[in-house]
Amino acid sequence: MHDQVISILLTGVGGQGTVLAGRILSRAAASLGWDVKVADLHGMAQRGGSVITHVRFGTKVYSPVITQGTADYLVAFEKLEACRCLPFLKGEGVLIVNDQEIPPLPVLTGASSYPEGLLEMLRARVKKVAIVDALKKAKEAGSAKAVNMVLLGVLARHLSIPRECWEEAISTSVKSEFREINLKAFTLGWESIT
Repeated sequence: MHDQVISILLTGVGGQGTVLAGRILSRAAASLGWDVKVADLHGMAQRGGSVITHVRFGTKVYSPVITQGTADYLVAFEKLEACRCLPFLKGEGVLIVNDQEIPPLPVLTGASSYPEGLLEMLRARVKKVAIVDALKKAKEAGSAKAVNMVLLGVLARHLSIPRECWEEAISTSVKSEFREINLKAFTLGWESIT
C-alpha cells in the first residue's frame, strides 16, 4: 500500500487521449484498493489546446489537484506541453516526454514559431528524464492514436502496479475493436524501459 500519495500529471493537446490515459491509470490504481482522485482541466482542447489530467492515489487522498512542485511524475504527450507543466514536477520527480511536436494555434497561424532545443532544456532542468518516440511506437502497434498507451506503458514501469492490472484497465476502458492495438502499444512502451 502507498502510505504516501503518488501524484501524476498527464499533459497533452486535445485529441491525444490524455483523459483516457488518466482514466486507465486511475482504474489500474483503484483495482489495488487505493484511494484515487482524478481531475481533468481542458483548455481549448477541441482546437488542439492543452489538456491536463491530475491523478493522485494512495491510502487516503483528500484532493485530486496537484500543486506546483509536488508531482512525482509528469507524463507529457508533446514537448511544448512538457515545458509548460514542468513547474508542477518536484525536484526528484520523473519526466516522461513524447518526442513529438504538435504546433499550437499561434504557430499554425504564423504569429509565433515553435521553440527549438526543448529536449536539451528539459534534460538540463530535470535529473530523471525518459524521452520516448511514442508516435513511432504507436504506429508500430497499428495506430498513431495509441501514443497515450505507449506513454502509459513507460509510466507503468515506474509504478508498483502489476502489469495485469494495467491490461485489465485498458481492456475495460477501450472499445473492443481497439483493444489489441492499445494493448500492443502499452507493451511497446513497457518494453522500451530497460
